[in-house]
Amino acid sequence: MIVLFDMFGVIARDQSPEVMREMSTAPEFWDAYWAHRPAYDRGDVTAQEYWERVGHPPLVEQDVASWSRVDYEMVALLHELSNAGRRIALLSNIPEDLARNFERTHAWLDLFEVCAFSCRIGHAKPERGAFEWCRDRLGDDDILFVDDRLENVRAAELVGMRGHHFTGIDGLRTLLAAHP
Repeated sequence: MIVLFDMFGVIARDQSPEVMREMSTAPEFWDAYWAHRPAYDRGDVTAQEYWERVGHPPLVEQDVASWSRVDYEMVALLHELSNAGRRIALLSNIPEDLARNFERTHAWLDLFEVCAFSCRIGHAKPERGAFEWCRDRLGDDDILFVDDRLENVRAAELVGMRGHHFTGIDGLRTLLAAHP
């Protein structure tokens, strides 16, 4: 069984509240930020176009910083799985600037057989195409998709993957131990 991981909320932490407050405290800013995010994550628009749609001068550096915290206990688990010969892959909704930052700063990305960044595959979760793209590249139907968002887990299950709603490392370890 191949384990296909989501990044944010699983391996990397959710957006930093401190950096978010530095970016803006205005609800209308965050409404626009999230409303236009899927196109940015898919790579349909550039950073400049995204921030124009948000209606704010570009905050690329702050945005990247807000998503840059990592759960090193999960990174250790990735190393354990890789060292044990387990096939692992990554599917993440992520814009290009953030993807480049992670590639520059996190060598553990090399552990993944496939790194499916939404900005490079033209599909973002929960779109069916994101999961199909991964399945086609991995060449296997026995895939467990791990994500902290239930809607993404359900979307993976609709294309025939197993799903695990991630709520913490202990539950994932228990599941993986049951499926060596």
